[in-house]
Amino acid sequence: MSITRRTALIGSGLATLGLAACTDAGGDDTITIGYMEAWTDTVAMAFLLRDRLEAMGYTVEFTVLADAALIYTALADGSLDIFSSAWPDVTHAQYMEQYGEDIEDLVTYNANATNMLAVPETTDITSIPELAADPSRFGGRIVGIEPGAGLTAAVQDSVMPAYGLDADFELVTSSTPAMLAELQNALDDGEDVVVTLWRPFWAFQEFPVKALEDPDLAFGEPETMHVLAHAGFSESFPDVAEFIGGIALSDEEYESLESTLVNDYEDGQEAEAVAAWIEAHPDLLPAVEES
Repeated sequence: MSITRRTALIGSGLATLGLAACTDAGGDDTITIGYMEAWTDTVAMAFLLRDRLEAMGYTVEFTVLADAALIYTALADGSLDIFSSAWPDVTHAQYMEQYGEDIEDLVTYNANATNMLAVPETTDITSIPELAADPSRFGGRIVGIEPGAGLTAAVQDSVMPAYGLDADFELVTSSTPAMLAELQNALDDGEDVVVTLWRPFWAFQEFPVKALEDPDLAFGEPETMHVLAHAGFSESFPDVAEFIGGIALSDEEYESLESTLVNDYEDGQEAEAVAAWIEAHPDLLPAVEES
């Protein structure tokens, strides 16, 4: 597994792939898909959708935005057709409350998305409450991701207070690649570390880590992962809506897609990675009538 590859994916590389950024969605045969570079589920699903929709004869343009709020705004005002991967139950709930009337839910493609705290498999604890017994073992730190992430807010506002961790632990926010780099370093050195993670996520295919049990459900119930569109999309593109509505991927199936994109191919080869994954898993997606 390559942390460098992951960092490159989240960096500026994808924005310079020559993919047009759309300012006016809804052309007769053009569909615009929005995603965030910092969230690999949105990247992987964007390239997966582009591959299949282009096979159906559509022109697909990407809009790369840095923040989920911008994507929801663009969906609601119709300047974006599709958001490739959304977590509307909790992580993006505030945006759905604000913009939901102008957004169409095309599919729940994974029904078991889970936020968590995780530690190396060799760490001899199994639940979040056990962290409080020896904060110094973990340097009094929970290694997090981006400050604005919904996962960050959940850990800071719910999980840490629920388990009494806010007195002796600091949630250190930075970025997803920085968190993964710290995790890799700890694993290499045989040290204990606690990080914020989620599933499905390619890291579970590459790192020997385990999720800590959350007996008080401070993270809440599992979330669901969706493809969203602007209101009226299914009327304008009924065949696309039907295809997307048939997508269903388990954790392992989705993680294999994401891992192929992140770990098996170089930056700039996202299309090739997705094509290879589809060829290797011909029965996981609905069939399309190729133009």
